[in-house]
Amino acid sequence: MSGTKALQFGVVGACGRGGSFKRVFDALDDVEIRAVCDVNRAELPEARARLGAQEAYEDYAEMLSRSALDAVVLGTPMPFHVPQAIAALERGVHVLSEVPAGVSVDECRELVLACRRSGAVYMMAENYTYTKPNVLVRELVRQGLFGTPYYAEGEYLHELKGLNEITRWRRKWQTGIDGITYGTHSLGPILQWMPGDRVVSVCCAGSRHHYRDPRGDAYENQDSCVMLCKMASGGLTKIRVDMLSDRPHAMTNYQLQGTDGCYESARAAGERNRIWLRSESQDPNEWRDLESLQDRFLPTGWRELEAVARQTGHGGGDFFVIADFCAAIRGGRPVPIGIDEAMDMTLPGLVSQQSIVEGGRWLDVPDSRAWR
Repeated sequence: MSGTKALQFGVVGACGRGGSFKRVFDALDDVEIRAVCDVNRAELPEARARLGAQEAYEDYAEMLSRSALDAVVLGTPMPFHVPQAIAALERGVHVLSEVPAGVSVDECRELVLACRRSGAVYMMAENYTYTKPNVLVRELVRQGLFGTPYYAEGEYLHELKGLNEITRWRRKWQTGIDGITYGTHSLGPILQWMPGDRVVSVCCAGSRHHYRDPRGDAYENQDSCVMLCKMASGGLTKIRVDMLSDRPHAMTNYQLQGTDGCYESARAAGERNRIWLRSESQDPNEWRDLESLQDRFLPTGWRELEAVARQTGHGGGDFFVIADFCAAIRGGRPVPIGIDEAMDMTLPGLVSQQSIVEGGRWLDVPDSRAWR
């Protein structure tokens, strides 16, 4: 331990996603899980013991009122992210929120205004921006090896019809609304590969409905939804989300095209992430393994902490999310995914849900930086 006063955390949704962060807290110095919170009364005592918390609460408002917390981690279902974040921010408690930041444009605006009023740190926990390949591509972009990035693709292909029946909130908020309901895993890394850019307008279309839930009801979300994003720079991004189609697991897939390079992530077992950079090859048709560049270009911080990070989930992403959040609280670095970056990743998907209702019409995406 460094001797710095340990940050006191409350973990919300401790019986579910929130509890999975235990491995990260065990790996970090100067942080403690002081309190856990979950509405699951039967499993809450076990979660408290497993996470080593001093306190346990079924009521979130009570936890904020009674517990001496520096920060909360919101590992709760999507519709709770905004109200729980605002409640903490109004008390000066720092917030790390699971994705997406919110489930409507109106509530996102309220969250932004709450962040502007509060002196506390807000960060969205988009862990796919921290996976090793995505960090490596980001560094190659930063060093100018892609030239000017102007086109990208991101896919989230995760069949979860069975999981819908276990975590029932997904049936409403992920597959019960048409359009891109869970797009930040796809869009988040891409926005970091197009630094300074943002989505200014979107259109969205779907592939119709081919599956029914166990009750015989059709899913409101079309099986594969595709969102086209026009970037402020004039570039184009395509996002596909499919949580219903029967198919081999593929999860996250990415592509990036620049004037001097292109990248395509592996799509199936046995494939490799491949890249072409003009500065690294004289052959315009020669792909190389992305991993072959990591000794020269992978940031030192990721390299030094890889062994620890990989034990904590999501390819090391969970570790770096919380480590960066703690550093931001302590003033050691800027918040990498603060409120405006969170909105850049969240709002396009929310606007897509209106676009698909209107037959795929192009619609403007608001810029949260104007919300003051």
